[in-house]
Amino acid sequence: MSATEAPKDGAAFCADLVRSHDFVRYASTLFLPGPERRAMLAIYAFNIEVSRVHEQVSQPLPGEMRLQWWTDMLAGAGHGGVEGNPVAAELLHTIRNHRLPVSPFSQLVEEHQFDLYNDPMPSLAELEGYLDATASVLFSQATRVVARPSEAIDHLARHAGLAQGMAQVIASLGRDASRQQLFLPLQLLHQHGGSKEEVFAGKVTPNIRAAIDQLADKAQGHLKTAFGLLADVPSGVRPIFLPLACVRRELNRARREDYDPFLPKPVSRLRTLWTLWLAARTEEFGR
Repeated sequence: MSATEAPKDGAAFCADLVRSHDFVRYASTLFLPGPERRAMLAIYAFNIEVSRVHEQVSQPLPGEMRLQWWTDMLAGAGHGGVEGNPVAAELLHTIRNHRLPVSPFSQLVEEHQFDLYNDPMPSLAELEGYLDATASVLFSQATRVVARPSEAIDHLARHAGLAQGMAQVIASLGRDASRQQLFLPLQLLHQHGGSKEEVFAGKVTPNIRAAIDQLADKAQGHLKTAFGLLADVPSGVRPIFLPLACVRRELNRARREDYDPFLPKPVSRLRTLWTLWLAARTEEFGR
């Protein structure tokens, strides 16, 4: 097997992983050609493996060790287990074939160390830094598979990642609270007279509602900017940003008066596919 090849079963493994744990991103890859789709799925599978580490350990130290494995793998050290890890093999295949920079992947791993501890997200600025290194990086790296990097694309990727990440913080508030984790910035809660204990109690209060509304406003601002920037990037890049259609839907839902983040209502896969299909037919995402 040459240096640019990777086992086909690794590609299938990544596809299954993304379909099971990140269906919105999985569905968005259906609008891309086969080779590019395989690369996207490798990137998204890597993100799932790293972002789920905190769910798979009960103490920070084992989580640190798992993240260190990914850091070492990306640095070219400790390759003994790469052949047995289909996600790692697929990611390396993608990095080589598409000449992707490694440092953003390493930074993503490092940023997810925050997840291993029960420290609340301190401020909006620190949440934005966290999302820049995670959600925005995924958009940015994915675009490099289909187009040459540019300032316009990176600008779009940053705002897209911030909008998507903030929407996810709101959508995951209840699940995170059940694990005594808080990604809703403590700064916003305190501004409205709330506290992390209030969130961990699992019931919506006016204080929590106000903090959510403020974060949703910020997310809406980034989303509006991202949609405005779509026209400035090559048409072949736009399908990568199809998940923004689902972000728009989630933020609209979060602004409803009866919205309760502690009572999640999963969106069906059929509805997700329908949302993305409709978006793909619009001028915003059209080729």
